[in-house]
Amino acid sequence: MMIIRCRSRVLFTETPTLLRMFCTVAEEANTAAEVVSPPPKESANEKRLYRRLSALGATGGTAAQTLNQYIREGKIIRKIELERCVRELRRYGKYHHALEVMEWMDKRDVNFSNPDLAVRLDLISKVHGVAAAEGFFNGLSPPLQTRNTYGALLNCYCKLKMADKALALFQEIEAKNFSTSLSFNNIMTLYIGLDQPEKVPPLVEEMKKRKIHLSNFTYNIWMQSFSILGDIEGVERVFEEITRDKKESCNWTTYSNVAAAYIKAGLHEKAKSALKMLENEMGRPSREAYHFLLTFYASLHNQEEVHRIWDVLKSSFETTSNVSYRVVLQALAKLEDLDGLKTCFEEWESICSYYDSRVANVVINAYLRHGMIEEAELIFQGSVKRSNGPFVQTLALFMKHYLGNQQMDMALKCLETAAAQVETSNWQPHSDSIDVFMKHFEKERDVESAEKLFMILKKLNCVDDKVYSLLLQTYMAAGINNPEIRQRVEKDGILITPELEDMLQKVCSE
Repeated sequence: MMIIRCRSRVLFTETPTLLRMFCTVAEEANTAAEVVSPPPKESANEKRLYRRLSALGATGGTAAQTLNQYIREGKIIRKIELERCVRELRRYGKYHHALEVMEWMDKRDVNFSNPDLAVRLDLISKVHGVAAAEGFFNGLSPPLQTRNTYGALLNCYCKLKMADKALALFQEIEAKNFSTSLSFNNIMTLYIGLDQPEKVPPLVEEMKKRKIHLSNFTYNIWMQSFSILGDIEGVERVFEEITRDKKESCNWTTYSNVAAAYIKAGLHEKAKSALKMLENEMGRPSREAYHFLLTFYASLHNQEEVHRIWDVLKSSFETTSNVSYRVVLQALAKLEDLDGLKTCFEEWESICSYYDSRVANVVINAYLRHGMIEEAELIFQGSVKRSNGPFVQTLALFMKHYLGNQQMDMALKCLETAAAQVETSNWQPHSDSIDVFMKHFEKERDVESAEKLFMILKKLNCVDDKVYSLLLQTYMAAGINNPEIRQRVEKDGILITPELEDMLQKVCSE
């Protein structure tokens, strides 16, 4: 389940469903601490520093090199400025550079608070994986294994849907009396991700029974669980409780949740009313709030409102982020407003300080869906010239297009090219795409192409018993035996199911 503020580079990689667009905004900062005080006003020095750090994706180099150069220029960097930079880098999915900043701070013996350690653990999990995060946690002295660091590790497990580890750690948190609304929220998020929304309301009741504070996040995910269950009355009961008893917990995210529930239920007039309240309750302009408005109005097929909100968003901030352009381009693509899409993309290309290929991918995907292959290729060519890649996701879009048009040679070339970039991406093709390839090769009795695909999949570490089964089906269709395949299966450590054993006997016989 996607927690909107916990953005990876994926928040809007694909047009999100309304179910996933539920505004469980709230508390990436609370990965580090239950309560975060409003930060002091950003200084001019801090703005300059953050601009340099945020541009590293385009300029190259490391955060350490940037910080060292900044100091050599005679500038002083305060810890609070570095913390703000880390927060902003995390917010826009630049986890690697955010972690580099914290590592630079560590080497200079900057004193980390418990919330700082929690943030670092979270960044380690995003950059190096959960095993590295576990190692960091286990390496902390007992006094530093606090509710903050426990909460950050629990958050990692829940986001990755590691249910057994998450629930075991939650019990440990309970035993240490470290339970907070954040730990309950994480478990609720886990249940949503596991398609078990019915387990959320009992947890809320347990929180009420134990007088644990219900945060805005708690109310949002509680509403979400009812929406998934198709209980719109349950959604409205929670909304009424917030507005009646917990007015301090009612903000624009609340109205976003209500709007999403109404759209999902097909209650479009109620949804429009909720969106108007969302905009009115925003207060200080919020990029995230505008992003939701753009997406929801696109779901309501309201092109006029999408353009209006986009104009308001651009006028509300000094700069317009790449993320904002991705969101509006997705909205325009959903509306099939290809003229607006082209104009907006050209505007972004003319002003962007960092060419993010993910923005270009939105337009490429829209063009491919409309059969505009030449236009899509031109965008791709421009992306290659202005971005360092990798272009795995772009190649995947072209591969999907070619598969849908039965252009198997072109699709296989796209996959092969993507596989050549595995060192900079952990991408794997969707199992449905593998099925399309193999079924085609089976039909054509094309063992050579099936083997070529197999070797590509092996490079991508996605060979399993199903892939072997598909390969064997092609051999059987072609009437070709290959006794060596059994050795390959055993060497790859594949579990031999009865079905796979039956095919192996047929293909491996002399």
